[in-house]
Amino acid sequence: MDDLTTLSDEHMALAAQDARGRSAHLFLQDGPLRQSVIALVSGAALDEHSAPPAASLHVLRGYVRVTSASGHQEVAAGQVQRIPQERHGVTAMEDSVLLLTTVTGTDTQAAAWE
Repeated sequence: MDDLTTLSDEHMALAAQDARGRSAHLFLQDGPLRQSVIALVSGAALDEHSAPPAASLHVLRGYVRVTSASGHQEVAAGQVQRIPQERHGVTAMEDSVLLLTTVTGTDTQAAAWE
């Protein structure tokens, strides 16, 4: 069993040292289900990328902005947001840790999220 508090602390510390201001760890893989912890320092971003078949973002700490062609959504600690089924990006508005849950169609799609 993984401890999200410990993973959050570890990856926030790694993100603070990373030149891009981010750190990610895929900690659960079960068939098409994937869960990852992503830490982003304030201002760091995940550039625009394609969406998996199904995904949600649960903000554990901080708050982020999810942007896509259809608009943007701000998601704060404790909130869960469905990932839009279109190209999108994520920007940390303050130091943030996210729990990304995805359902993939193939193992090759999961690699894009690491």
